[in-house]
Amino acid sequence: MPIKSAPFGKAADGRNVELFTLTNDRGITARITSYGCIITELHVPDRKGRPGNVMLGFDDLQRYLAGHPMFGCIVGRFANRIGGARFTLDGVEYRLAANNGPNHIHGGRVGFDKKLWTPEAADAADGPRLTLRYTSADGEEGYPGNLSVTVVYTLTASDELRIDYSATTDKPTILNLTNHGYFNLAGAGSGTVYDQVLTLNADRYTPVDQGLIPTGEIAPVAGTPLDFRKPTPVGARIAQVGMGYDHNFVINGGGGELVVCARLEDPASGRGMEVHTTEPGVQLYTGNYLDGRIVGNGGAYVRHGGLCLETQHYPDSPNKPQFPSTVLRPGQTFRSTTVFRFYTV
Repeated sequence: MPIKSAPFGKAADGRNVELFTLTNDRGITARITSYGCIITELHVPDRKGRPGNVMLGFDDLQRYLAGHPMFGCIVGRFANRIGGARFTLDGVEYRLAANNGPNHIHGGRVGFDKKLWTPEAADAADGPRLTLRYTSADGEEGYPGNLSVTVVYTLTASDELRIDYSATTDKPTILNLTNHGYFNLAGAGSGTVYDQVLTLNADRYTPVDQGLIPTGEIAPVAGTPLDFRKPTPVGARIAQVGMGYDHNFVINGGGGELVVCARLEDPASGRGMEVHTTEPGVQLYTGNYLDGRIVGNGGAYVRHGGLCLETQHYPDSPNKPQFPSTVLRPGQTFRSTTVFRFYTV
């Protein structure tokens, strides 16, 4: 089915922002804006065929411009945290914005989530496709190199929302891209995700210090509240991890071909989601700082009212040589794919 576009307001600099609606013939609809590549809504049928929005977000651009907890956006240049807001590459130290205590998070103060991307819509053979492009200038947010980034969203006939990332640079740099969508398979604004059942294809995780910076160790999940190797309700052990989950898991067999990293199912609605990725890690985050004061397109968003499965390289990888590398050099092309496949049970 064709992609529809509509005006979505104006960015702070007066440029027009568009909202694109992608629909397949099986009842799935995704709405994505050129501001921040944000998925504003994602409607998925339940076991009775009734569609419901499973993505926390807003239906008003001004709500995004006013600031939000990274709802549905593309994060970059570097997703997650970099310890001490600095890294060294080829003997040169680069200093970044310390926007998370003494550390750097999610690309800085004006990361990719706050940029206006150039969109191109097409009806491809595998489904409606939205391509978004942005060029990050050398020195932007402290990162080296002119970086050309492309993000492609495809809504397939197989009930998949596929995200393909690619990038090139003219100087050695670091790169770690993800989508920061908050899912609630019972419906956005319907309460907590405690009863939703999560499975993670991860035997290990990366322990962190008090600032949530990895220590460099890779530890087993066995015997910890982080063990989701078997289907487990999200709320079963959440009280044992402080405010909630905010942990990077090491995907079994991850870091190359597409592999399954997670499954999430909502027993009440029958909605299920399977996450495939080429990335080596996935961050489970359970909306720990939502408190009911944010009202979005589904109602009030309470603490643990959505969860993120952010496919990624590990946090602080530029400062942990034992972790998979996030370095991108001239002549190389960064490529990464994540697929969210929806089904009913």
